[in-house]
Amino acid sequence: MFLLAFFLKKLIREGTLHVIDASGTKHSFVGTPTPEITIRLHDNSVPRKLFLKPDLKAGECYMDGSLTVEEGKDIYDFLYMITKNMEWRKGNPMHLTGGDPYSRFKSWIAQINPTGRSQKNVAHHYDLSGKLYDMFLDPDRQYSCAYYRSAEDTLEQAQENKKNLIATKLLLEDHHEVLDIGCGWGGLALHLNKISGASVTGVTLSQEQYDIARKRAKDGNVSDKVRFNFQDYRDVTQKFDRVVSVGMFEHVGRRQYQTYFDKVYDCLNDDGVALIHTIGRADGKGSTDPWTIKYIFPGGYAPSLSEIAPIIEKAGLYITDMEVWRLHYAKTLKEWRARVYKNKAAIIDLYDERFFRMWDFYLASAEASFRNLGHVVFQFQLAKKVGTVPLTRDYLFKN
Repeated sequence: MFLLAFFLKKLIREGTLHVIDASGTKHSFVGTPTPEITIRLHDNSVPRKLFLKPDLKAGECYMDGSLTVEEGKDIYDFLYMITKNMEWRKGNPMHLTGGDPYSRFKSWIAQINPTGRSQKNVAHHYDLSGKLYDMFLDPDRQYSCAYYRSAEDTLEQAQENKKNLIATKLLLEDHHEVLDIGCGWGGLALHLNKISGASVTGVTLSQEQYDIARKRAKDGNVSDKVRFNFQDYRDVTQKFDRVVSVGMFEHVGRRQYQTYFDKVYDCLNDDGVALIHTIGRADGKGSTDPWTIKYIFPGGYAPSLSEIAPIIEKAGLYITDMEVWRLHYAKTLKEWRARVYKNKAAIIDLYDERFFRMWDFYLASAEASFRNLGHVVFQFQLAKKVGTVPLTRDYLFKN
């Protein structure tokens, strides 16, 4: 406990953290009186694990029950306190941009995403039972950041807002052919067709998503206008008027960024428009934590603006508009996690208690990252020609 105590004494400046070790001894680390959180470590090996590899072992110890949160609080309260003390702000020595060398190396290796590995990485997360996603997503299964135009917006309304804003930025017309890279369960493609009449082709490497998307198009009698292919984006050869990609770029891998944006360029007609929506970092280049790589998104990485912009330039694309969403994803994740808890028993029946704790930790840590660690969402509108889209943003606010 000595080494962990030394670290926590340095870390905790906001709030008070009590740690009860396996012998029942309470250790207190006091910054400010509130908030006050107590955790219990149920095994003598836990302090050493947490000191040596906190960004891996905290999640694993929570999953196996050797770390629990006491006194009416939950794992989010604990993670919020820890990340608040590691907050991205100028002069905070506890904010570690980029992670340790070992984590950076593992993250770099995980970014090598040939087609075979990409398909395996996608299946790891997106081919889980559809029953799980039905328990916490909106009925359209939008599994990306919602857009809260009002504090009163429900999750369902905020996801509609997101889809409508994307459609507006794409300047859709009924004769357009649209490519949706990483189309998920087909909700965005179906929505774009419904509101504009445009034809949409979606590509995915998730068998589960592909099957459901095709069924949705068939059930909606729009299979002639909305098509889905089980295909890697790198294998697309057709030209399109519009290209859209929401929540997929995080899985491309840094070593494939140039390939990705070169493909967007190649797929666009000369007067085409693209909209790329991705999680990003406001605090600069970093690395994906090892727990997330191992359990949630193998190969995943949230890029900084400084990593994306030079690649877009090299691809020959204009950034015609860019928007940064900040706390929208924190609100989205909070709502997803609340719905997960409402369905706790059903999720445990579907998988087991350890899986539930894994999913709980995933959503809680992600929300804390968007609130405290500089995570944001970028939306890039791109074009080949400087005058393709309106020269002011007035068209975005007509409705």
